[in-house]
Amino acid sequence: MARILIVDDEDAIRRTLKDILTYEKFTVDEAKDGMEGLAKIKSNDYDVVLMDIKMPNMDGMDALERLQDIQPDLPVIMISGHANIDNAVEAVKKGAFDFISKPPDLNRLLITVRNALEQGNLVHEKKNLQRKVNNSSIQNMIGESTALDQVRDMISRVAPTEARVLITGDNGTGKELVAGWIHAQSERSDKPLIAVNCAAIPSELIESELFGHEKGSFTTAVKQRIGKFEQANKGTLFLDEVGDMSLSAQAKVLRALEENRIMRVGGEKMISVDVRVLAATNKDLREEIRQGRFREDLFHRLQVINIKVPSLNDRREDIPMLVDYFTKKICEQNGYPLKIFTEESIAMLQKQNWTGNIRELRNVVERLIILSSDKIDGTMVEKYVNPDIYNKPGLNDFMNRFSSLEEATEYLENAYNKQR
Repeated sequence: MARILIVDDEDAIRRTLKDILTYEKFTVDEAKDGMEGLAKIKSNDYDVVLMDIKMPNMDGMDALERLQDIQPDLPVIMISGHANIDNAVEAVKKGAFDFISKPPDLNRLLITVRNALEQGNLVHEKKNLQRKVNNSSIQNMIGESTALDQVRDMISRVAPTEARVLITGDNGTGKELVAGWIHAQSERSDKPLIAVNCAAIPSELIESELFGHEKGSFTTAVKQRIGKFEQANKGTLFLDEVGDMSLSAQAKVLRALEENRIMRVGGEKMISVDVRVLAATNKDLREEIRQGRFREDLFHRLQVINIKVPSLNDRREDIPMLVDYFTKKICEQNGYPLKIFTEESIAMLQKQNWTGNIRELRNVVERLIILSSDKIDGTMVEKYVNPDIYNKPGLNDFMNRFSSLEEATEYLENAYNKQR
């Protein structure tokens, strides 16, 4: 059953409203002023709030404004014995669902409450659908290794919170994918996820990219530009390769995280932003701090939670599943008949040193699909996975000098001993 909060300083009004709503099978709580009402909203889940305008300590308009920061989707019906058009317009502008005068007409009250409940349900349904859409649009995390299960567990624990997350790992391990899943499972999933590759933006432009700029703030600023922080308002900002950010930009990001406000380049006023920040890097930020290239205070702001994404060499048992996933996807995208990797070829891929991680594996799978016949065996892997090794000038000539492995080994051992 729906739960309703009545916020009014008049005992008689609260009692009357409570009797009416309880008779209609609603669960009802009471608060005597805006301050008490906000405290109850923070500690309980309500479906609708009925709030008076004129109250001691904190009036209804102030409480309504603060409520937009705490729980903007909660429908609020304002009630007042001093109702006029100006009050009604102001209340709706500040986020109220509707405005009712005292004493309330019974039918109007119940219709308005039911409409507010219906809107609240639609908002929740929209969020759930948006979350499902976001989840379906993000690539799955392929694999069943213990290392990957630990990452999934961390995501499920961290995503519903507002904590900042620093995602670390080598190039190609899937740090951006982890950021996508954190956002998709968060309460901000119906709002934008804005990604910024800090390494790809010149240092002189990174501040404009993050914070925006006003028209005429520098030579090429021919019009106002909204930065990534503002674009991500109410959503998530993903700072990829944050270790490559300039020190001046780091200082401004730190200030934005501390104050939840930013200033555009060339601007004069502070702009409030509500952004959850995720960051990723392949660098050792503690070493960068020791070298004076990264701010220690920013590091501690970003690393509330650290998620270390394992390298492919640390989860070789996932390679068969990854190969199968990439094979189906690549063949489908290019209109190829589905190709088969033999057990021998998979075993050989599992023995490779994957310095480029998942990204390198995908490229290798695509190369083998394009260059091979229907079945991909060990010979194809040996020929195409590391062609530079097998085609190195002089290597084949050296190997052809010996009739057996034992003969080649003996030659190398003697050569090695002579050099010592």
